Amino acid sequence: MEGKGRLQQRVNGRCWHGAGACCYVAIVIVLVWTAGTRFLPFVHAQVPVISADRFAGLEWTFVRIRYQSESANETRFRRSWNAPWAIDAPAAEQNLSRRLKTVTAIQVNDPVVITLNDERLWEYPWIYIVEPGNLHLREEEVPRLREFLLRGGTLTFDDFHGPLEWEHFVKEIGRVLPDREIVNLEPDHPIFSCFYTVERYPQIPGLGAFFSGRTWEKGGFVPRLRAILDDNGRAMVLINWNTDMGDGWEWSNAEEYPGFIQYTRQAYRMIINEIIYALTH
Repeated sequence: MEGKGRLQQRVNGRCWHGAGACCYVAIVIVLVWTAGTRFLPFVHAQVPVISADRFAGLEWTFVRIRYQSESANETRFRRSWNAPWAIDAPAAEQNLSRRLKTVTAIQVNDPVVITLNDERLWEYPWIYIVEPGNLHLREEEVPRLREFLLRGGTLTFDDFHGPLEWEHFVKEIGRVLPDREIVNLEPDHPIFSCFYTVERYPQIPGLGAFFSGRTWEKGGFVPRLRAILDDNGRAMVLINWNTDMGDGWEWSNAEEYPGFIQYTRQAYRMIINEIIYALTH
């Protein structure tokens, strides 16, 4: 099928490319307010180590995966924006998409929400699952996710904390990739320098923890960027553990929460590096 053919290009060492003409991105941000959506004002970011126009021709879409949770009230969790799979939406993906479009020449499309059973899965190189401490993969989703990853796709997990949620996550991802080891990605890994120079993996607090004067929750004291690698050493699963990147994008309105700006900056830098790594490896 054509969609799977696009995904297969990654296995052959190629990246997804945008269809439109490439352009340089102006370093100007217009603050736009839309009802019900929290858009970000400009937050100063360090100059990336690689010229932004290098990535002209790449294409990216924020693809949020809608999943079944462990909740007994499954109907509510499937349909409600308060469900675990929908945490931080839609502001997080809208703000992140605007930021990536501003600081790179990547063609950024409108965010989408799909399930792993959706045939559109094969059209995208990068997908996102939030709060995997609540994740329960359906039987038919397991082989599809495995195929997506082994064909060259990248899955980013975010916003789960502590040993109990980690234990549940390991069980679920083990159904997909039972023979693959989970490894730590240290600051000397290319993902920490492929766009911004990130010297240390950040712990981004959820807003509730921030208001309590903490950066951690649920016993997750030490933040880790972990990964599962394919046969060529590519990080095909990126695991943001003991950190809440999504809150960093969602609440990036510095006027509303001025003390949160330091975490917003760190969250954007780290995830943009992760996205560019996914699109170029």
